Amino acid sequence: MLTVVRALTAVLVMLHAPAAPPVRDQQQWVLDALNVEQAWTVTKGKGITVAVVDSGVDGTLKELRGRVTAGPDMTEATVERTAKPGKHGTAMAALIAGSGADKGLIGVAPESGILSLALALDDDPTGDTIDPQQQERTSLESPLARAIRYAANHGAKVISMSIGTYGPLKSEREAVSYALDKGAVLVAAVGNDGQTQYAKDNGTSFWSFPAGYSGVIGVAAVDKQGKGATFSSDNLSVLVSAPGVGVPIAKRKGGYELSEGTSAASALVAGVAALVKSRYPAMAPEQVAQALAASARGRPAAGYDDKTGFGVVDAGAALNAAERLAGEQRDVGVPDDQHFGVGEDSPVPSRPGPDPWRLWLYGGGVLVALIMFCGAIVVLNQRRE
Repeated sequence: MLTVVRALTAVLVMLHAPAAPPVRDQQQWVLDALNVEQAWTVTKGKGITVAVVDSGVDGTLKELRGRVTAGPDMTEATVERTAKPGKHGTAMAALIAGSGADKGLIGVAPESGILSLALALDDDPTGDTIDPQQQERTSLESPLARAIRYAANHGAKVISMSIGTYGPLKSEREAVSYALDKGAVLVAAVGNDGQTQYAKDNGTSFWSFPAGYSGVIGVAAVDKQGKGATFSSDNLSVLVSAPGVGVPIAKRKGGYELSEGTSAASALVAGVAALVKSRYPAMAPEQVAQALAASARGRPAAGYDDKTGFGVVDAGAALNAAERLAGEQRDVGVPDDQHFGVGEDSPVPSRPGPDPWRLWLYGGGVLVALIMFCGAIVVLNQRRE
């Protein structure tokens, strides 16, 4: 059964031409907020493929020309077909890998490549149209699960998912584990349910998946001041945050508009993850997540909260944190002639095999028993005679 997921961009506002300044000027605050230009002195994401699981990506966009590999439509398992480009997936891909060609929009990892894996998306969600489900649903394999596995099997080191639906699926949970085991970093938007009636009544938002799966980096949205966006979902799926209010994005047929939503925030963090993986390709996904969280700026007073997580991602600091993590030994070797602690070594254990003393004792007992048995037989025979 097809599971339709939502694109998580909440509001799109057109940049009015010709009065609007160039898009690079418009997006400068985003690059500054993420400290991207410092990270670019080290890497721009070369050699890394980012899978964009979303609506199809338009590879003819000037910022993405020559950078996009179109995978099959993930909607149906039995039909392999190429999906039509969509506005949401194209916008997210440009935030990640836009080249900045002709003074256009530049992505966080402008030298990375995109693997487009299309799902059936509602590009213009109308709000609370899907009822949250409390229990894990069953499904042989969802389109999202197929997309995650395909990405992991086709060289994607980062999987960007600015999508969401309510209720977990076993097949998706297993696909996430599979991709993590393959070394892929998974990043997802936490959702735009911060102002729903449920959130107001309960002080927390429904969890959105795949952001809610263990091992997925859940991203919330903040504004230009670094404060949590009111629409951004608040729950424990939030690990970090990134700009998600007034973020310039590329339109599929040219031009630009402003985006509000956790979609943009998630795509930006996926770009930062691509920078880390480009510099440290062997780094495990959990270490990449640790680098992002440990180096975040604007950390909440308590160290963490469910609105902005551990703070706003800092690309330059994340690379420094990753460098420290890469230098740490994960296993400590111990020489054969040494042991932990102090004092004398324990006695060498005895070799396995029979104990001679016990063998003699057992043998002697058997011999005595035989003698007594034979003696008893002799006595009985004498009495009969």
